[in-house]
Parts: sequence; structure tokens; C-alpha cells
Amino acid sequence: MNDIEPARSGHIVVGVDTHKHIHVAAVMDSIGGILGTLTIATDTAGFRQLLTWALTFGSIVAFGIEGTGSYGAALAGHLAAAGVRVVEVGRPNRQVRRRHGKTDVVDAIAAARAVQSGEATATPKTHDGPVEALRALKMVQRSARKARTQALNQLHALVLTAPEELRAKLRGRKNRDLITTCSAFRVRAEDDALNSILRLSMRE
Repeated sequence: MNDIEPARSGHIVVGVDTHKHIHVAAVMDSIGGILGTLTIATDTAGFRQLLTWALTFGSIVAFGIEGTGSYGAALAGHLAAAGVRVVEVGRPNRQVRRRHGKTDVVDAIAAARAVQSGEATATPKTHDGPVEALRALKMVQRSARKARTQALNQLHALVLTAPEELRAKLRGRKNRDLITTCSAFRVRAEDDALNSILRLSMRE
């Protein structure tokens, strides 16, 4: 963390570069001076530390946060619940990255500048209530459909290369009938190693 300097107008903007395990913040005063930087853990204690630290510089105009729909969602929610204005910030443009290099501090400063300049103004979507519940449900449904498709493709591949006796039993069946038949498979005494493994694999 840099040494604390007084904000020239008493009003500050905080930019945050977000990651899975840490967030990096930078405080900017009203004329673009960087007053301090801080790295926090991505948990409630870290979020409280960040807000307490930011308030030591002056009155907070807003937090500009990258990734409010992913890594920054929890921090954005915490700050909004505390009554702090949160602005969604996009990734820094490539020219900024080329000029200054890719560092978390540079990205945090760029986030603060985007808010202060008026480039970033969007309010992040809330991740609670009925809308978020519906989003979570749709995500699970998409995942389930994808898993089902993969499982069916694997089952059809096993049928395609199975010994003729087993293949003939399963050939031409509709998906539902195929799944029902395979789920009832048991290893028989007369099965060799290949047929035993295939039956167990298809059952699963």
C-alpha cells in the first residue's frame, strides 16, 4: 500500500482489478492523482478492509470495478449493500496496456480513470432475487442438457463398436428405449471380459 495522501477535494474514486483469489484497488483524487493502492483477499474480511481503507482518503464518489458479472460480483454486492455507488468497468483498452504493460495496479488505475472521466457509467446487474434465481436455473439446465448429450453420444459410440450379439440387441432403438435397456444390464455368467465391461459401461 502507498503512503496515504490527502485527497485534494476530499472526493475520491476507487478502481478495482478483480481476480479469483485477490483484488487490487487504486484510489484516485479529483484531479487524477493516485493516492494509494491495496491488495485484498476476495472474502468478506477483505471487502471490509477495502472499504475502511478507501474511506481514510476521503468521501467516496464511486467504485469502478472490473468483472462485476464474474470475479467482481461479490465485491460489487458488498459495496452496494453498504450504500456505496458501484460502476461497471470494462477491461482497459489495448493501447493503455501496451503503454504501461499489463499489471494489476495499472488495470486498477485504469478502472478509476474510466469512472472519473465518465467513460464508465453502467450500474452492475444485481445477482440476487428472482432474476438471479432464474439465471442459475437456466445455467443448471444448460449444463444438464450438455451432459445428457455427451452421455448419449458415448453410449451410441459403445453400441457402434460392441460385439454383434450386443449390437443387434440395441441397434435401431430410440434414445429413451436404449437408455432403459442399458440401465437394466447385468453382468452374466457367460459374458467374457469385453462383454462384461461393455454391459457395465452402458449401464452407467
